[in-house]
Amino acid sequence: MPSRRLGRSLGVDIVPHKVCTLDCVYCQVGRSTEITIERKEYVAIGPVIAELKNRIAKGLQADFITISGSGEPTLNSRLGNIIDEIKKITNIPVAVLTNGTLLFDASVRADCAKADVVLPSLDAADEATFQKINQPHKDISIEKVISGLCQFRRQYKGQIWLEVFFVEGINTGDEQIAKIKKAIVQIQPDRVQLNTAVRPTAQPGIKKVEAEKLQAIAAQLGEKAEVIADFSFHSHRKDSENRTGESSDEKNKSETLFSILKRRPCSVEDLCSGLGWHRNEVLKYVAGLQQKGVVIAEEKGGVMFFRPK
Repeated sequence: MPSRRLGRSLGVDIVPHKVCTLDCVYCQVGRSTEITIERKEYVAIGPVIAELKNRIAKGLQADFITISGSGEPTLNSRLGNIIDEIKKITNIPVAVLTNGTLLFDASVRADCAKADVVLPSLDAADEATFQKINQPHKDISIEKVISGLCQFRRQYKGQIWLEVFFVEGINTGDEQIAKIKKAIVQIQPDRVQLNTAVRPTAQPGIKKVEAEKLQAIAAQLGEKAEVIADFSFHSHRKDSENRTGESSDEKNKSETLFSILKRRPCSVEDLCSGLGWHRNEVLKYVAGLQQKGVVIAEEKGGVMFFRPK
C-alpha cells in the first residue's frame, strides 16, 4: 500500500486489532479494544516470517517493510527478533511506526534501534492536552513519553521521523504549539511530519486543521517540519453496482481489498493507487463487500471512505 511517508510500504501486523497504549480520539483504525502497557508475544514470529518470505518469493516491490498495523507494535516483546529475522531474508529497509509511548523502556529502545527508520508520534507536550487527545494508559504520562523519545535519540543513529497529529480546537492553540516546539528541540528528530484528520476517526466530531493553517503551524515548528496530511481527495459520486458470480480470482481480489480496508479506511482513489486497479474494478469489489454487509461507507470532508462494518 502506498504511504505518504514511506512510499511503497508493506505493513506487518504484530499485535491484535487495536491493542494499544493509547485510545486516540482521531485514530482511523477505531477505538482501542484493550489499553495496556504489558509487553508479550501477542503474535508468534513463525507465521509472520513465513508469510513475508512468501511475499518476497513472489517478487515483492517495496521501499520499506513497515512494522505497524492496527495496534501498538512495541507491545510485542519479540519486536527485536522479528526485525532480526526480516533482515535475514531481505535487504528492504525496516521501518517501525509507533506512538512512542514505551520508549522509556530500555528493552523497547533496543528493539526499535534495530530498524532503519523509526516513526514515533507526539501530539501534545503538556499533560492536559495529552490526556484529551491521546487518552493514554494510566501509567503513561507526557513527561515519560518525551523523556523516552529523548533517550532513544541519544542512542539511535538511524532516522527518526516524528509525526504530530493536529486536531482543530484541541492542540492547535499557540500555547500548545509552543510547547510542542520546545519538545521537538529536545528530541531532535530528523523530520517533523504534520498530519490531521482527513479520514474517518475513532470519535465523532473530530475536526481537521485546514491546509493553510497546517502550513502556518509547520512554519512555526521550524525547518524540519513538513505537512504530510493528504488534502488531495475530491468528492465522487457513487457508481452503480454490478452483481456478478465470484470466481477464484475474484475471491482473491475481494480478500486483498478487504485486507487493506481492515488496516485503515480508504477512498476509491486510495484503493486504485494502492492496488494498481482501474476505478471500475475497485468499485465492483467494494460494492460486493457492501452487499455482503462487511464494509460500510462513511463520508469525511466530502470524500466517501470505506471501512469494515
